[in-house]
Order: sequence, then structure tokens, then C-alpha cells
Amino acid sequence: MTALCDAMTGDGCRAVPFTEEHRAGLKAACAEDGEIWAIYSTPFDPDHFDTSIDKLAAGPANCVFVLFEGEELAGMSSFLGIDEARGVLEIGGTYYRPSLRGSGFNRRAKDMMLARAFEAGFRRVEFRVDKRNLRSQAAMKKLGAVREGVMRADRITWTGHVRDTVLFAILKDEWPV
Repeated sequence: MTALCDAMTGDGCRAVPFTEEHRAGLKAACAEDGEIWAIYSTPFDPDHFDTSIDKLAAGPANCVFVLFEGEELAGMSSFLGIDEARGVLEIGGTYYRPSLRGSGFNRRAKDMMLARAFEAGFRRVEFRVDKRNLRSQAAMKKLGAVREGVMRADRITWTGHVRDTVLFAILKDEWPV
């Protein structure tokens, strides 16, 4: 799993493992869009950031990355629920600064992460999206992910909302799209 969680470079973007030196900058980036956290299952707004990032980073089957476009801190994303025995992981916990949305950054960052996962021997990469998050669902379709269905009442978010989760996946044989 260590190679999977190492720093990586893509087309004009890069990802480095989250460390304490990134905390303040990532917290500030996540504060740029206070309204978005209402549709996330876990909040990374200023009031909840430290607790949420600590819990995410402590997950033994997670790799949390800080994303950069050039030298600019762009946001974060993670490999979650890494299951080497099954050859499956999820890309999630993703947030981009508002200025980068719609810029093509998502495609470049996801391409970088998908390439790493498949090169590391994973056969399936999943994405779980809140049914209310239409922007992320559209991005998954553009990426070539297959919408596999809706997990009804899948989880209770930090706001108490009972979330329906749309499951998307890309198989190694389907990549690159």
C-alpha cells in the first residue's frame, strides 16, 4: 500500500500525502466555500476541519492527498477503503477550491489518481456521490465512470440528513476512457 500512497504527478497537477505542514493551507482552501459542506457527509469547514481531517487521515485503509495545480494548493482527495485483497478502492473526500471548478482540473487529478490505482494492481475504483450533488454526478459521467445505482438511505451525514448515495465505478479494463 505504501507505493499507492506516495506522492504522484499528473498533467499539470500533483498530489502529496497530507502532513501537518499542509493543515493551515488546506483548512484555508476548504473555508473558501462554506456552503458546499451541507452536501458532504463529513464537513471540512473551519469549525470542523481539524476533527474531520484527523479522522480521515487516521483511517488505516485511507490515503489522504493534498492536491496542487502547479504550485497552487488546489484542494484534496483520498483513496478510501483500500482493499488490496479484493482489488478495490474508492476515490473520495474530494474538494477543489471554487476557482478550479469547471477548469478541467478534476479530470486531470482523477486521471492521475486512477492511473496510480490501476498501476498498483487495483481492478476497480469506486466513487460515491450524494444524490443531491449533481455537479459531482455530471463530473463522474464525463470521467467515464459507470453509474451502478443508488444506495438508498446509505448514511447519515453530519447535518442529520439521511443520504442516498449514487455509486459509480471504473474497471481497469475500461481505463483509459
